[in-house]
Amino acid sequence: MPTRRKGTQPGEQLRVVVIGGGTGLSVLLRGLKHEPVHITAIVTVADDGGSSGILREEMDMPPPGDIRNVLTALADTEPLMEKVMQYRFSTGTGLAGHNLGNLLLAAMNEITGDFVTAVKKLSGVLAVRGDVLPASTQSIRLLAEMEDGSIVVGESQIPLTGKRIKRVFLDPEDAVPLSEALLAIEEADAILIGPGSLYTSILPNLLVRGLFDAVKRSPSPKLYICNVMTQPGETDGYTASAHVEVMYRHVGSPFLDTVIVNSADIPAHVLEKYAEKGATPVICDLGRLRQLGLHVVAKPLVTFEDGYLRHDAHAVSKQVVSLIRRKRRMQKLEKE
Repeated sequence: MPTRRKGTQPGEQLRVVVIGGGTGLSVLLRGLKHEPVHITAIVTVADDGGSSGILREEMDMPPPGDIRNVLTALADTEPLMEKVMQYRFSTGTGLAGHNLGNLLLAAMNEITGDFVTAVKKLSGVLAVRGDVLPASTQSIRLLAEMEDGSIVVGESQIPLTGKRIKRVFLDPEDAVPLSEALLAIEEADAILIGPGSLYTSILPNLLVRGLFDAVKRSPSPKLYICNVMTQPGETDGYTASAHVEVMYRHVGSPFLDTVIVNSADIPAHVLEKYAEKGATPVICDLGRLRQLGLHVVAKPLVTFEDGYLRHDAHAVSKQVVSLIRRKRRMQKLEKE
C-alpha cells in the first residue's frame, strides 16, 4: 500500500486524477502531459469488443485496449514506438485483428501474474509520464436497460441497438476498486471526468461504488469535460446538461463543480460529415447548467484532425490547469 501524501507542498506539482476511457481521454492526456502536473489516469475495464474482448475471454484478464491507448498517450517515446503499440495485425491465423500493444500487455500480465504490475512494468518501458491504473482488476461487464425494458449485455453492443438507454449497470454490481486508485483520488488536487463516451467510458468507472464514494468525499475541484458531438446510439439529442444529469442519476447525487464545453462554431462541411453518422453538436444549455449549480467554462476548444473533431488537447489542458490554480487560490483565501 502506497504511503499517503499529506497534501501538496510548496513547489510540488499539482496532482490531477483523470477518469474515463476511450479516444477522448487519450486525446486530453496528450496535452495534459506537457503541463506541470502529475497525472493519474483511472481507466475503465468494461470493454468487451475486438482484440480486447478476445484477450479478456481467452486469457482471463481485464481488457487492455483503453489502458493501451492511455499508456501510448502518456508515453515519452519515439513516434515509431507509438506506431508499434498501436499496430493492428491484418493477417495471420489467430493474429488478425489483434493489436500489438494489447498483446504486449497480455504477455506482461502472464509474466508478472498481475495486471496492475503488468501495466506498471510496461509504463516503465514506455517512459510514461504519470500513473495508469485500472478502475478495478475484476472482470466487469457493462449492461444496459433500454427504455423499452430490454437488457443489452456488453459495452460493445450497447450503442448498436438503435434504442434509447435508460440506465447502465455493472456485473458484478459490487465490483471492488483498486486501492491505489482510491489513494490517488484522496490525494488529488483536482479530479477530471471525461471527455469520452458517457455510458460506455465514463459511467463504468463511476459505477464502481467505492471509487465514486472516494470522488464524492474529495474536497478537491471536480471538472467535467463535455463531449463536442453527440454519439449515435448513446447520447442522441443530448445537451451538455443532459450529460451531467445522467451522471447524477446513476450515482445518486450531484458531485461536479465545473463543466467545460466547446463554444466554437463547427464548419458546415464538418457538420455534414458527422450528420451522415447521426451525430450533432452538443448544445451548451448555459441556463440549465447554472441551475445545476455548475461553474461553466464555454470556450472554443476543438480542432479538426484526420477527418474528425477532437478537443484541442493543449488548449483544454491549459484551461484545466488555470482553473485548478484559481480554485486553489480561492480555497486558500477562504481558509485565511
